Amino acid sequence: MTATATAFGVRPAGSRQLAGTATLLRFALRRDRLMIPVWVGVNALMILSMPNTLENLYDSPADRAKLLQDTAGNASFRALIGPVFDDSIGALTAWRVGVYAGALAAVVSLLLVIRHTRDEEESGRHELVASGMVGRRASLTAALLTAAVANAVLALLVTAGLAGQGVSGALAFGLGLAGVGMVFATLAAIVAQFTESARLARGLTAGLLGAAFVLRAAGDSASDDGSSALTWVSPLGWLENLRSFADERWWVLLLFAGAALLQGVVAYGLAGRRDVGMSFLPTRPGPALGRLGTAGALAWRLQRGSVLGWSIGFFLAGVVYGGLTDGVADLVGDNDNAREIFERMGGQAGLTDAFLASMVGMLGLIAALYVVGSVLRLHGEETSMRAEPILAGAVSRLRWACGHLVIAFAGAGLIMLLAGLGFAVGYGKEVGPILGACLVQLPAVWVVGGLAVLLYGVLPRAATGAWGVAGAVLLIGWVGPALDVPQVVLDLSPFGHLPKLPGGGMEWGPVLVLPALAAGLAAAGLAGLRRRDMTT
Repeated sequence: MTATATAFGVRPAGSRQLAGTATLLRFALRRDRLMIPVWVGVNALMILSMPNTLENLYDSPADRAKLLQDTAGNASFRALIGPVFDDSIGALTAWRVGVYAGALAAVVSLLLVIRHTRDEEESGRHELVASGMVGRRASLTAALLTAAVANAVLALLVTAGLAGQGVSGALAFGLGLAGVGMVFATLAAIVAQFTESARLARGLTAGLLGAAFVLRAAGDSASDDGSSALTWVSPLGWLENLRSFADERWWVLLLFAGAALLQGVVAYGLAGRRDVGMSFLPTRPGPALGRLGTAGALAWRLQRGSVLGWSIGFFLAGVVYGGLTDGVADLVGDNDNAREIFERMGGQAGLTDAFLASMVGMLGLIAALYVVGSVLRLHGEETSMRAEPILAGAVSRLRWACGHLVIAFAGAGLIMLLAGLGFAVGYGKEVGPILGACLVQLPAVWVVGGLAVLLYGVLPRAATGAWGVAGAVLLIGWVGPALDVPQVVLDLSPFGHLPKLPGGGMEWGPVLVLPALAAGLAAAGLAGLRRRDMTT
């Protein structure tokens, strides 16, 4: 395009394609002003709390050298966490939280991209925005830039917070986490082109993340130095092979950059070859198989894929954690500080019971994320105006809402039951006590779900704040015991009131009070839903 054409107000084609990107980016950041700070903050705090914890656990070079030796010989722990490459506090931090921090960065990134691309198209808002002076690829660009902002903030926080352990290692670790996030952000941008459903796009991308974790775990169990081909196939394996704080391999960052760039180019190419609202794999037209005669049946049809995915994941997690139980005593050895951490998380019992209780508690915390997502499906159905045709008929608001809430609360019970069965398969002992320990987590999970119902019913615009509640509960339960925070802080979480099973004594008071509290919160939320206007 010549300068003369530009002078007459005709923009180059590339410029027109991105028109309005800055405005859409500001809008996206405004919409995510709660989600991004909460989840980036949770991830950063999880990482930055670890050096102090490790210094207390392994306060001498001999202890750290023994940990290095024990981990190298334990294939199960390598599969769960990855290999460790150096005995410095920085290297141990990258080893202990790297895989999970990278996975969390990937989850946040894929959710952001799909929220601002496929979600917008599915709801019809994108078509309204695109009718103005907005370029064809502006929405996708703004979504990727939103993910880039979140990952850049995470990288800055991690680099600044770990700089005391070594500036180059902190920078490498921060950039590696951001790299994992951007790889899955651009992957989500591709997946969003192939399906008309945002829910399916999230599920498929999350499935690819799960595959990346499994490939890395399989590779690390086979090799103690991260050299397995399976490890190198996974972006999570790239993060550990960056070897932060252990003679960094800076060239590994090129893998992240290359993958993100290539996937971004593919996503842009696909986005320009389809109509708005359509996809390369269109939804199969009806009629649907089976009966959808009730609100509950419709809720099950909409959420059954999510329930299945969480159920499989929790069962497999139980198998893995159960299989690690026999080896935990060898790994902890005579380290009193490590034993104390497990006992703070799992109760004052034998080390095996304390480990089982702490792992069951961690799965309970993660189950709170499931129940929040399932409850907020109501908010998604309402804001996308799919609820309006249903409520225009003979279906009341309470029947419609309760159909989804049954899936949310009963689904939480199902996944915790399957987690217990997984523990029983992996550990092979104490089936009854482990199942009981998993089910005891449900009252606290339901309280978090009840808070989500309350926010949705009374303050629908603040409904996504339920993710902040879940993030705070996860942070308190995960980081609090390691930092030995005061009991008053731990008691802010409903999980802090539960008995530590197996191994501890059963306390019926919290187990009975917490479900009543959850029911009261849910009832208040449903009452608010009956009285307020539906979102328009």
